[in-house]
Amino acid sequence: MILDAAAGQFPVPDGGWRRLAPWRSGLEAMVAFTAHAVACVDDDVGDGLLDELGVDGLGGAHAPHVLTTLAGPGGWASSLDAVLVRPPGQLGLRPPPGPPLVERPDLAGEPRVAYAARLRDDLAVFGFPDPDRTAVAIVGRGIGGLRELSYELEPGRRGRGEGAALVRAALGAVGTATPLVACVAPGNVASLRVLLACGFAPVGSVQLLQRPPGYAPSCRAPARPSGAHKPRAGAMMPSTMP
Repeated sequence: MILDAAAGQFPVPDGGWRRLAPWRSGLEAMVAFTAHAVACVDDDVGDGLLDELGVDGLGGAHAPHVLTTLAGPGGWASSLDAVLVRPPGQLGLRPPPGPPLVERPDLAGEPRVAYAARLRDDLAVFGFPDPDRTAVAIVGRGIGGLRELSYELEPGRRGRGEGAALVRAALGAVGTATPLVACVAPGNVASLRVLLACGFAPVGSVQLLQRPPGYAPSCRAPARPSGAHKPRAGAMMPSTMP
């Protein structure tokens, strides 16, 4: 669905939602496209509960009480992030002005890397060859099982265009043969502008959640099969008449 949206083929904007299986054990999510949402939750979350909470494709999937109820006491929910995709094989980026990135396993202890390791698999950690540089770019298997990029520039180097150079260097390090996803908080305008300038395009939004061991939200109805789609009651549906 994410790749289709990146190609301009969005889900039908009917105000509804569907459920899909989580892409990583222990990690659930609410994903939203234009007027259509996806609940990537385990089977112990009933459809009746999601309906009762007001999940829909018109903003309801990201309502704070939805995430706090699903995460439960002591659970965790991420901030709301925009989902951006850089399609494969995209050309037109000028080479970065600095040196190319190299693998930097010594940066594994950086907070940005530790956060990525909590949520993604198969991480590759890149940085500049200078061992005194702590700028980092991380690529791993993230949202939807796709390759996901995150990065962080040293605070003293921000505001001078070096963020875009870091992202371009990361693209050079990992290649552009496959699509790349990046998730960024809408309020982080600097990073949004960097990603847009580097060929990423917004397709939707996401919030992640992790439940504490043993917690199951109260279920009011059995779950529908994965992928089943439920329009919002009263939503305008596309006409099937000729």
